[in-house]
Amino acid sequence: MKEERAQAQTSFIFLLSTFKTLMPSPNRIGLVTDSPCDLPLDLVEQHQIEVVPAILVLDGQSYRDGETISREEFYRRLPDLRTAPSTAAPSPLIFAGRYEKLLSAGCEHVICVSTAASLTSLHGVAKTAAADFPGRVTVLDSGQLTLGIGFQVLAAAEAIAAGVGLAETLALIESIRQRVRLMGVLDTLEYVRRSGRVPGVVASLGGLLNLKPVVTLSEGVVRPLGAVRTTRQANQRVLSLLIEQGRLERLAILHTNAADRAREFIELLAGKVEIPPGLLTVNLTSVLGTHLGPNGLGFAAVINRVK
Repeated sequence: MKEERAQAQTSFIFLLSTFKTLMPSPNRIGLVTDSPCDLPLDLVEQHQIEVVPAILVLDGQSYRDGETISREEFYRRLPDLRTAPSTAAPSPLIFAGRYEKLLSAGCEHVICVSTAASLTSLHGVAKTAAADFPGRVTVLDSGQLTLGIGFQVLAAAEAIAAGVGLAETLALIESIRQRVRLMGVLDTLEYVRRSGRVPGVVASLGGLLNLKPVVTLSEGVVRPLGAVRTTRQANQRVLSLLIEQGRLERLAILHTNAADRAREFIELLAGKVEIPPGLLTVNLTSVLGTHLGPNGLGFAAVINRVK
């Protein structure tokens, strides 16, 4: 009887040890970003990334981007809003809560990659929250929007999962930051004009609201690349810009509530662009759609090397 109990106890300890081995241990480095990163939910969950929602205001009602309002609902309501939608950053307490969650779970350090500081107050709020965790939280300005942010975060997440240390992960993020390209065409200038977030683009293209502006974002600065008149011209211009980037490490086709257009654009790539593994197709989150408007098309890419 004693021998049977001893064997049972030994078996239990072995099973417990095996279970602990199979269970994922907390990453030594935690990752935080904000909702304009546009990372798909499956990647967020796979890499245990904490995403802080920006605030979206529709007709006086506040929503947490991606949590209390979906992209589908936002774009459905957009044409019928009584007043122009607006966006805001959450309280520093929200960021602080995410930092604390990761540190309490066993992370030794937290990296927060934020939306471009020149375009939103999210970066400043993230830094304010980090002041409560001296030496334990590093906040980085991505200089980007949408998957321009997301690809920096994703590269870091993959490195952390592979056991890469803090210094090397930070260096990798900087490398991706230098090699990210974000370009696209807006269906109209109207939403950009109303938002007031990128007046330089509006000024450079004048009052030609019937044109479709082609723009790029680099180092937090939105720059015009010209304008086109038709959707067909817009698709061809975006395709030409993508071809010019050369060999790609990552690619995402971006749209603002224009899924059919994005699918048609991907078909245009056949034989013209070598598509890297893991192609993403992303409908931009609500806080970006607020400023860009519907029916836009573009891409985020990580090029193989800096030109």
